[in-house]
Amino acid sequence: MPPLSSNIGRVQAGRVTVRVPIAPLMSEPAVSSGQVTQLLRGHQADVLDADGNWLRVRGADDYVGWCHSGYVTREPAAEDGPLQAAWRAERRMSIGCVVRTAATTEIELPLGALLGPDEVVTRGIAMNHRARARYFAPDADLIVQRAAELFAGASYQWGGVTPWGADCSGFIQTMFALHGTQLPRDAWMQAERGREVTGDIIDLEPADLLFFSDRGDGRPTHVALSLGGADCAHCSLANGGFGINTLDADDSVALTLRETFRFARRVL
Repeated sequence: MPPLSSNIGRVQAGRVTVRVPIAPLMSEPAVSSGQVTQLLRGHQADVLDADGNWLRVRGADDYVGWCHSGYVTREPAAEDGPLQAAWRAERRMSIGCVVRTAATTEIELPLGALLGPDEVVTRGIAMNHRARARYFAPDADLIVQRAAELFAGASYQWGGVTPWGADCSGFIQTMFALHGTQLPRDAWMQAERGREVTGDIIDLEPADLLFFSDRGDGRPTHVALSLGGADCAHCSLANGGFGINTLDADDSVALTLRETFRFARRVL
């Protein structure tokens, strides 16, 4: 089999835009491989390589994965330039809505997906950039409040970034992006942002990030959102998805969190 780079000339390096509600990015160019993250409708990515119908792409957060070409449309070369995060787009963004397209088809869109200019919202909420900047202001208490409102009932999904299914760092990345702060994708990457929080649990403030690790080298493998004091919100397997736990409680989830807690950081 020829090296993957030999195919790049045939497909052309460039930029693609997601055309479906959620496009999974995989670890390998195969549908049977593991999902590493997701790109949402209207979000863009740069093409790095190709293998048949699979494109190796890099999103605005610099995260790389394999996306099937069926999920995306290619942009003209003239539109190439610095890749901008879709969270800052002027276009209307779904906060969880159903839209009717020009073909009179109704499509459900997850939190973070972008709407087309002629699409009509039939259920749910969509906001333009100005409305989002007001409703999702960069305020710690608001982040905590909106997180509980938007992700309540979300199931755990490795690589997921929406209330339709999310992992720990996908939940954190989406909530902070909504509120104007761009964070990297994985927990260990997020742990390199902000400043360290010292002191006891009682000193934790809303929207502090709590990092946990079950690795020998201590590299973070889990992240949670502090609600202030001992309470935190996170997407975890132990909770089956989004949940709120108290670090000093006597239950098994709290015990595991205490045993694996490493440090906290403040990014706001």
